[in-house]
Amino acid sequence: MPRPFAKPAASPSPLRYRVLGPLAVHRDDRALPLGPLKQRVVLATLLGSANSPVSVDVLTDAVWQEEPPRTARKNLQVYVSALRALLADDELDRPRLIHTGGGYMLRVAEDELDLLRFRSLVRAAEGQGPRPAARLLRQALDLWQGPPLGDDLRLSPRLAEEAERLELRHLTAYEGWAEAELELGGAPAVVEGLRDLVERHPLRERLRSAWMRALSGSGRQAEALAAYDDYRQLLARELGLEPGGAMAARYRMILAGDDRAGAGAARPPAAPPPDLPDFTGHGEELRYLTDRLEDEGAGRIVLLSGPAGAGKTTLAVRAAHLLGDRFADGRLCVSLRDADGRTRSLRAVLAELGERTGQAGLSGPEAWREWLARHRVLVILDDVPDESAVRPLLPCGGLGRVLLTARGQLGGLAPVDRVCVPPLGTAESVQLLAGLVGEGRVRADREAALRIVRACGGSPLAVRVSGMRLAVLRHVPLREFADRLTDPAGALDELTSGDVSVRRWLAHGWEALPEEWGRDAGRLAAGTGEGPFGLTEAAEALGCDERRAVRVVEALIDAGMVTSPCGEVTAHAAQYELPHLIRLYARGSGLGTPTPVLT
Repeated sequence: MPRPFAKPAASPSPLRYRVLGPLAVHRDDRALPLGPLKQRVVLATLLGSANSPVSVDVLTDAVWQEEPPRTARKNLQVYVSALRALLADDELDRPRLIHTGGGYMLRVAEDELDLLRFRSLVRAAEGQGPRPAARLLRQALDLWQGPPLGDDLRLSPRLAEEAERLELRHLTAYEGWAEAELELGGAPAVVEGLRDLVERHPLRERLRSAWMRALSGSGRQAEALAAYDDYRQLLARELGLEPGGAMAARYRMILAGDDRAGAGAARPPAAPPPDLPDFTGHGEELRYLTDRLEDEGAGRIVLLSGPAGAGKTTLAVRAAHLLGDRFADGRLCVSLRDADGRTRSLRAVLAELGERTGQAGLSGPEAWREWLARHRVLVILDDVPDESAVRPLLPCGGLGRVLLTARGQLGGLAPVDRVCVPPLGTAESVQLLAGLVGEGRVRADREAALRIVRACGGSPLAVRVSGMRLAVLRHVPLREFADRLTDPAGALDELTSGDVSVRRWLAHGWEALPEEWGRDAGRLAAGTGEGPFGLTEAAEALGCDERRAVRVVEALIDAGMVTSPCGEVTAHAAQYELPHLIRLYARGSGLGTPTPVLT
C-alpha cells in the first residue's frame, strides 16, 4: 500500500474519507454528495491508491467492465473534474486531485482516510507487547463500519477485488488483536467472536489456532481438541494436507494440559530483513504480489524480475512484512549469490535454510522440500542466477510459498507466476529523493531534483544512493549534483555512498553473463542511442542480420539486460531498451564497439 502523504494537510482537516464501510466523504460533519455510480468508482479507485498515481487504463478498467465507450477518456475527465471541485479545500495551498503523466493522483493525509489510519495502527502494533498491541489493533478495528466500499461499488470487478483484500486485512488484524488479548488472559472475551469467524473461514489456520487457545483458556479443553480434529479432517478432505507445525504443536500442548499454549510455542523460525520505512512506488506490483501469495488457489512460486537496482528485493521484503500474519510458521530471505556476486553452492544454501528454520543438517533438497510442504512459510530466494541454482529448492506442493527475485526471466522454470518490476516513475523517484534529503531541499530546486532522478533512470537503488550521498554532502547544491550525474563520463562514480556502489552492483550482473552475451550487450550500448530502439537498429549495432538480432535481443531480455514493451507485437514492430544505468556502465567500461553490418 502506498505511503501516507508525507506532508499532511492543514490540521484539523475538514475532510474525512471512508472506505472501511460504505464509501463516504464528510466535510466537517456533513456528508458530501458523491455523484453517480461511475464517479464514485473513480473516487474509490483513487482512494485505494491514495498518494500514488493511478493510470487512465486502471480507471477505465474499474469503471467499465465491458468494452469501454469511445468517449471513455472524456467521461473520466468529467468525473475527475467534478471530484476535484467537490474535494476542493481553500485551506490547502495545492490541489488534492492532480493530473500525473498518465493518470491521476489523490493527495490524502493519514488522518483523513480511514484506510491509511488503519494501516498505520496495524504497523504500529507490530513488534509491540500484548497490551499496547491489543490497544492499537482495537483502535484499528473500531475504524470499520461494515463491509468495505459497500455493495454497489463491488459491481466493478477491480473494486470487488480491492474489497476482498481489505476484508482479508481486517481478518488479519482481528487475529492479531485476539492473540494479544489471549496473552493478557482475555480468552472468554474473544472466544465467541473467533467461533463466528472460524465458521466463515474454516480453512484459515491462524484463526482456528486462536480459537483453540481461546477455548482452552476458557476451560473448554475438550472443545479445543475437537476443533483441531475437525480442522485436520477438513484439511485432509479439501486439500490433502496436514495441519502446519505450529498448529500441531499447540494441539500437543493442549492435549498435555498446558493451557498456556501461546505464541511462544509457535514463534516463526525466522523473520525477513527489516522493511524500509520509506518504501516508495511499485504499488500495483505490491498489491498483485500480496494477492497472489495470499490466494490459497494460486501457484506456490512467484518470480520478481528486473535489471540490477530495480527494487526487486525491497519489494519482496515489503510483501513479506505485509504478509507476516499469513505465514504463521515464518518468513525468511536467503541470497543465492555471495557478497561478490558469485553463485553460492547448493550445499551452502541448504545449510543456511536448515539453520534459519531450525532444521540443522538437512540431508538434501528432498528433505528441504518435505519441510517446506508441511509449513506455512514464505521463503524469499533472492538474486537467483539461473534455473539450475534454484530448481532443487522449489516446492512441489503443500503449504509453503517461495518468492524468487532474479534479473532474468528464468524461462526454464514452470509453473511460475512472473511479475516484472518496472522503473520508478518520475513522481515516485522525486518522492523517494525528498524522503532522504528533505522536502524543503527538493522544493527549493525542484528542477535540479528532476534532473537527478531522470539521470538515475528510474532505478530505486540509484535514487536511494543519490539521496544518501546528498544527505551527507549537505553543502552540495542539488543543481551541482545534477550536473555531475548528467555527465555520462562520471555519473556512475557519483552513485556511491559508503559501501553502497551502483557500479559494483552493475558489474556483478555483467560478470554473471556468458562472455558472448556481454559482448553483444556492449555492442548494443555503443551502437544504439538513448531510449527505445527497434530491430533494425539492433541488427546494425550487432553487425548481423535481423534474424540473429532477434535471438540476441531475446537472450538479453531473458538475462535482464534489455527490457521490452508488454503486449503482443511482431518482432519487426517491437521496441527494446537498454536501462539507462546499464548503458552507462557498458559505455564507460568500453564494453563493445560498433561493428560493420555483415552482408
